[in-house]
Amino acid sequence: MSTEPRQLKFFGFIVCLYVALQLISDVTAGKITAVFGFPVSVTVLYFPMTYIFADILTEVYGYARARSALWTVLICSVLAGIIYQIAAVLPPAPAFDADQAYKRVLGQVPRVLLGGWIAVFAGEILNDFVLAKLKVFSKGRRLWVRTISSTIVGQFVNTALFYVIALYAVIPTGLLIQSVLSGWLLKVAVEVVMTPVTYAVVGALKRIEGIDVYDTQTNFNPLIFRPPW
Repeated sequence: MSTEPRQLKFFGFIVCLYVALQLISDVTAGKITAVFGFPVSVTVLYFPMTYIFADILTEVYGYARARSALWTVLICSVLAGIIYQIAAVLPPAPAFDADQAYKRVLGQVPRVLLGGWIAVFAGEILNDFVLAKLKVFSKGRRLWVRTISSTIVGQFVNTALFYVIALYAVIPTGLLIQSVLSGWLLKVAVEVVMTPVTYAVVGALKRIEGIDVYDTQTNFNPLIFRPPW
């Protein structure tokens, strides 16, 4: 297969979904629900989908494009977070009676915002790195090993960093550790359950796009940013 097609048909669409899901997660992260008796953010039910997007982008289009997509996601999330804070602190009109609700949902403390941004970038760049390296090592065999292994690493780093940065010394240490472990395992479980879907999407994209990148000569510096188009 060619590794440099003239036009990528679905890359931009996947990046758009990736960005949208991140922004949705930013707003809804404060909603706590119970899963198997454990209190967790509702984002654990759908945020793992961002790792599936990352897996698909890295597996099909390569680490460099996946890294650029991640930078786009992060920039959009930072911009949205700043605007959310401005919207929360602006004085309401006299007839607007929902100001406190807006402040409660959108007015996240800077520590939580910073923890989320660091966790997302660190976790997902490690996810992409592990998958790309395993693909070269395995010569493209056993996709399920790559997707699950990269998720185990990436989601642990993501979950641990977020809880430590955002909630250390805010909640009891025992509860913090329990939350990290339960959130991490649930996210990995979503990846495992979605493996057949990942196989189907990856296979279809490789056929349609005519691309299957192996990162044998890639610069894995996570700080390199180029627009993903």
